[in-house]
Amino acid sequence: MPYVDRQNRICGFLDIEENENSGKFLRRYFILDTQQGSLVWFMDNPQNLPVGTDCVGSLKLTYISKVSDATKLRPKAEFCFVINAGMRKFFLQANDQQDLVDWVNALNKATKITVPKSSENQQNSENQKILPDVVGSKKQVSYRTDIIGGVPIITQTQHEAGDSANRSEREALQRSHSQLPYFLGRPAQEHSVIKSGYCVKQGAVMRNWKRRYFLLEENAMSYFKSDLEKEPLRMIPLKEVHKVQECKQSDIMMRDNLFEVVTTSRTFYIQADSPEEMHSWIKAVSGAIVAQRGPGRSAATEAVLQSKNSYELRCIILDFVGWAETK
Repeated sequence: MPYVDRQNRICGFLDIEENENSGKFLRRYFILDTQQGSLVWFMDNPQNLPVGTDCVGSLKLTYISKVSDATKLRPKAEFCFVINAGMRKFFLQANDQQDLVDWVNALNKATKITVPKSSENQQNSENQKILPDVVGSKKQVSYRTDIIGGVPIITQTQHEAGDSANRSEREALQRSHSQLPYFLGRPAQEHSVIKSGYCVKQGAVMRNWKRRYFLLEENAMSYFKSDLEKEPLRMIPLKEVHKVQECKQSDIMMRDNLFEVVTTSRTFYIQADSPEEMHSWIKAVSGAIVAQRGPGRSAATEAVLQSKNSYELRCIILDFVGWAETK
């Protein structure tokens, strides 16, 4: 679901068909900035990208005439909606039905503020003024309009045949990259996965932020370079976790949706894609800890019990050694 960031902008991840009629949807991070009057999208959350990284695409809100559900137009694309912008239709995929509704409402609300009532007629007339030699010049040649930084860019397009050859690739790309389960193709009994997905984690040494795939199981929380990796970069035993909570230093660290996993040796700072995902991770990890230890037992209690058990075991071994020496 989209959320409001510190600059009062609506943000979130969506899949967009960047090349018109290609059927290929790519994961992008969108920012709806009503103050700047634009919708921009990046490869990732700009907080996770180098300072000054340019956006992948942008669209002026004044170019948008209507945003609506596109389920009937693209039946194979789940949770799909369309942005009508002059001569171009932008098809996007939301994460779920509620995400779709929220984005459609937010975009329509934003364009109602910035777009005049006769916007559609004005847009068509503007396009005709800008492109007098293109429209109607050739009947058998089609053109594509890409709006980059608020400027229409016209390129000639050629419709390629062979939709059946690309069908399998198209269906595979319809799934969000962050929703692919880690245990895909593995025996179901190998992992008892409680929750999985991509988050951004701060490094221990360089203090840089990198996107990692997290996997929560009954006894541990692990993270990987990607959901295709078999070996984790690190495994955090839940018995070592003291607490999981929303990060109190999020304002200082300038990170939205930040939570922390506090262990005996280190505090892990993890950023989720939305407030809902952050609370979902906190709830899932906390629940797994309670299920493992039982209510009212903390990491400190576990350490005391382990120390006590180790002491009792040493006593038993010493008694056995003393008995053996007498024999």
